[in-house]
Amino acid sequence: MSAGRRRLGRVWRRRGPLRTRLALSVTAAVALVAVGVCAAAYLVVRSALYEQLDLSLTQSARLAAQRNPGSAPGVLAGECRFLAAPACAEVVPADPADDPRPPGQLPVTPAARKVAAGTKSPYYTNITVAGHPARMLTTDYAKGRALQVALRADTVRDGIEEAARWLVLTAAAGVLLAAFLGYWVSRTGLAPVARLTATAERIAATRDARHRIELPPPGREDEITRLATSFNTMLDELEQSIAAQRRLVADASHELRTPLTALRTNAELLARADRLTPEQRDRASAALGRQLREVTGLVGDLIELARDEEPQPLVEQVRLGALVEHCAQAARTHWPAVPFHVRVPAEPVVVPGVPARLSRLLGNLLDNAAKFSPSGLPVEVELTAGAPGRGPQLTVRDHGPGIAPQDLPHVFDRFYRAGTARALPGSGLGLAMARQIARAHSADLTAEPAPGGGALFRLTF
Repeated sequence: MSAGRRRLGRVWRRRGPLRTRLALSVTAAVALVAVGVCAAAYLVVRSALYEQLDLSLTQSARLAAQRNPGSAPGVLAGECRFLAAPACAEVVPADPADDPRPPGQLPVTPAARKVAAGTKSPYYTNITVAGHPARMLTTDYAKGRALQVALRADTVRDGIEEAARWLVLTAAAGVLLAAFLGYWVSRTGLAPVARLTATAERIAATRDARHRIELPPPGREDEITRLATSFNTMLDELEQSIAAQRRLVADASHELRTPLTALRTNAELLARADRLTPEQRDRASAALGRQLREVTGLVGDLIELARDEEPQPLVEQVRLGALVEHCAQAARTHWPAVPFHVRVPAEPVVVPGVPARLSRLLGNLLDNAAKFSPSGLPVEVELTAGAPGRGPQLTVRDHGPGIAPQDLPHVFDRFYRAGTARALPGSGLGLAMARQIARAHSADLTAEPAPGGGALFRLTF
């Protein structure tokens, strides 16, 4: 049964409401302090009252010894059964055979015999005299004798009981105040957490990431405020991610609609091949193959863009100079009317990366430059090792129309095509893919107008 209760307590501590647990924790802490302070005050008051009574007993014992030096065993004063009477005083012998007849009203214990014999130090004890509480001092008196002095302790007992009653009331008030403060602290301190939870639940129910947590004015930041700020920042990123995802889906749907329509038209046309001439069938087949390659390339580019980072097992040390030469040679084959001028340093330039992905990045930059370069004007490619403390840098420059100022912020957006590029082939994903590959390799890809005309793309590792 006790094991079950312990298990239930552990489950409640783990799963109970945070506000309730915090309120109970604050209440328990403040209540423990209040009870501890009241208990300490009770002990101090009790000790002070008894100390005052013990001081009176010591003075009474000294006075009795001065008035009756060397008295025989027996009663020296025996009126302490009355509240206002002076202290009782009796002489106790070490040997019980020497006890007086009749015996006194104060109790004689073996400890008192030892004090009379000189083998024990004086001590105080609580006794009862004539049915009333009293306190007695047993101290040495003469050789083989001890002196016992007693006083009524009613006032001390009443004072201790009165102090105990007030301290219990104070402790109870402290516990109630602690409970109120615990509730107030939990409600006030966790209010931002409650707002954060409500916002998260609202987003989960509505799937709308536009909600935000209201933050306090500047100058009142705390840990909860920083948590709320981080949560709002996460919501900003989530909203941007959702918007980008929706935009990507919408743009991809728009880009795929035209080639898919053409594919369906050519497929339906080839389905009636018996009505076509051989030249018409050849043109339809060629168009169908070209559109299939276009759709395949577009889908492949979308899959590439969906990957955020490079697979670590494929990362190796890549010689950029050789890779640039290889990509430039491939671009010359694809764009025979455009000359490519390549300058690479004599010393090898090595960076960590995935060769196939870096080749795709360079290929996209070269294809983009060649696409906008007039026939006969070169595309200039230059690789530099970089200054001390900086990484290698690759620049690709064309001599085309350049980038309009209004187009420059959107050059690397997915499916974005400037007005001068709408009549050219391509899906608008090449530069977006190039920047993603660059970021996956901890590199920075920027675009800027080239001096003297054209566009300049700068890749810095």
